[in-house]
Amino acid sequence: MDYYILSYSHKNTDITTREKLSLEVKNPQTKEFLCDLVDNKFIAEAVILSTCNRIEFILSVLNTQKAEEFLLDKLSSFSQIPLDDLKKYADSYENLSAIHHLFSVASSLDSLVVGETQIAGQLKSAFKFSYELGCCGLHLSRAIHFAFRCAASVRNSTSISQNSVSVASTAVAKAKEILGTLEGKSALVIGAGEMSALCIKHLINLNCKVTLINREIQNAQKICAEITSNNPRADICVEHFKDMSRFINTIPLVFSATGAPHTIITQDMIEMQDGNRYWFDLAVPRDIEHAIAQNIPNIQIFAVDDLEDIVRKNLALREEQAKIAYGIIGHFTQDFFNWLQSLSVEPLIKKIRALAKDSALKELQKGISKGYLPKEYEKNIEKTLHNAFNVFLHDLTKNLKNISNTPKGDGVIEGLRFLFGDEVEDNMLESYQCEYMQDKPLS
Repeated sequence: MDYYILSYSHKNTDITTREKLSLEVKNPQTKEFLCDLVDNKFIAEAVILSTCNRIEFILSVLNTQKAEEFLLDKLSSFSQIPLDDLKKYADSYENLSAIHHLFSVASSLDSLVVGETQIAGQLKSAFKFSYELGCCGLHLSRAIHFAFRCAASVRNSTSISQNSVSVASTAVAKAKEILGTLEGKSALVIGAGEMSALCIKHLINLNCKVTLINREIQNAQKICAEITSNNPRADICVEHFKDMSRFINTIPLVFSATGAPHTIITQDMIEMQDGNRYWFDLAVPRDIEHAIAQNIPNIQIFAVDDLEDIVRKNLALREEQAKIAYGIIGHFTQDFFNWLQSLSVEPLIKKIRALAKDSALKELQKGISKGYLPKEYEKNIEKTLHNAFNVFLHDLTKNLKNISNTPKGDGVIEGLRFLFGDEVEDNMLESYQCEYMQDKPLS
C-alpha cells in the first residue's frame, strides 16, 4: 500500500481554478466524489481536504499511476477543467514525500498564512467526514493521527503560531491599513462559519461595529452569543439573510465567508453609491461575482489571493521558526515510517516463537542436568515440547495475522511487543489516537 497526495494550492493554482475544484465537506458532491474514489480498485482510502487556499486529495493506493489517472479523469469531469491543465497545475507526492507534505500542511507550514491555526481543525473535519463515510481506514488514519501529533509538536516547540495570523485576521488587517482605523466604523460579515467568527473577533477587538447575517439565522445568533459572552462590550447585531441587498448597499466594509457553492452577491444587487466600498471575499468558491469590481469603479474586492503582501510580511517574521518547524517535520516523517516497520506482525510472531522455544529448551536441559529426565530421551522430549508450544501458539498466531491489517491491530501488536520485551521506541499508541478517535474508537 502506498501513500499518494495530489495537491492544488495557492502556490500552484489560481483562485478561479481552485473554485472549480472546491470539494468542501458541506458540498453534497463531496460524498459522491469520495465514494467513487474508493470504489476504484486501485484506491483503498481517500480524504479530501478543501479550504480557501488548497484542495488536497490524500489517498492510500495499490497502484500510484493508475490511481492518479483515475483521479485526474474524474476531477476533469467534475470541474470541467481540461485534463492537461489539471496536470500542469498539480503537485503530486508519493510515500515519503506525501507524508512530509501532509505533516507540513497539518503544521500550517504550507499555508497561505504560515502559522495559522485553522488548518488542523479543517483536516480533522475532512478526516472525520471521510471516516464516517467508510472511505478512510487503517492506513490514512495512521498517517493523519501522526500528522496531528507532528502539528502539536511544531506548535509546542516553536513560536510559529504565537500571535498567529489567519486569512481572516489578514483581511481585517488589510481593511485597517486602507481605512487607517476601524474604530467606530461598521462592517457587514456574511456567513456563520469559523472564518466569519474569526473576522468578527478581530473586528470587535478594533472597536468596529459588526452586523452579522447568515442564511440560517440561528447559527448567526449562536456565534453572536458566544462572542458577546466573552466580550460583553462587543457591538454585534444579527440580521436576516433576506435583507442582504440592503446591507451591502449601506455598509461599505463587507467580509463574506460562506460555504455556498455559487456566488451570493451579484451585480444586479448593487446600487450605485458615492463613497468607496471595500469587500473581502474569503470564500472558495467566491461569494462575490468578480465582475462587480470591473464594472463598478468605487467597489474594491479582495479575494484570498489578494492578501499576499501582508502574508509575505508574516512569512518573513516567521522564517527562522519555519526552519525549526521543518526540522521537526523531517524527524516526524522518519519516525512515522520507522513506526510502520515496527508494526509488522511477522517479526513479532518470530520473536514469540523464539522465546517459547528457548524457554522450553532451557527447562529441558535443566531437567536433564538434575536427573529428572533421561539424556537418551532428549530428542523425543524436545520434539514433544516443540509440538506443544506450536499448538499453544497456533490460535494466537492466526488471530494476530488476521487482526494485523485492521485498526485494532496496531494497539494489539504494540501491547504484545511491550509484554514480550520487544519495544524499540516509546509506545506510540496514545499519541497515535487523535482527539476525534478517542471519542469514537476505530472498529
